[in-house]
Amino acid sequence: QLQASGGGSMQAGDSLRLSCAAPGLTVSRYHWAWFRQAPGKERDFVAAIRGGGRTHFAESVKGRFSISRDNAENTVYLQMNSLKPEDTAVYYCAVRNGLRIGYEYPVAGSYDYWGQGTQVTVSS
Repeated sequence: QLQASGGGSMQAGDSLRLSCAAPGLTVSRYHWAWFRQAPGKERDFVAAIRGGGRTHFAESVKGRFSISRDNAENTVYLQMNSLKPEDTAVYYCAVRNGLRIGYEYPVAGSYDYWGQGTQVTVSS
């Protein structure tokens, strides 16, 4: 079970770190991603980190967000800097077995399990 946390109400320009805890999972054996969903919109890809460590980002967050993992803590993080009001959304973490073929990191259907979501609100 994935446990996403760290959301909150922020001001534009602030930083925030989201966490996705995965008790019992060896995080380096999986592909991980963060998606977000704003009210009335589809769930959009934000960032991914492959089992091998390669990262991917949506154009809208490149240079501002980073994704990392802590193997010892079985946790994946999304560091969000220079937050903008358009970053307001519910953020979800997702995971996929690293051994499965056909992985497409920006596609929500590529992931096997999802966390419950954490709300991030950014005010101007």
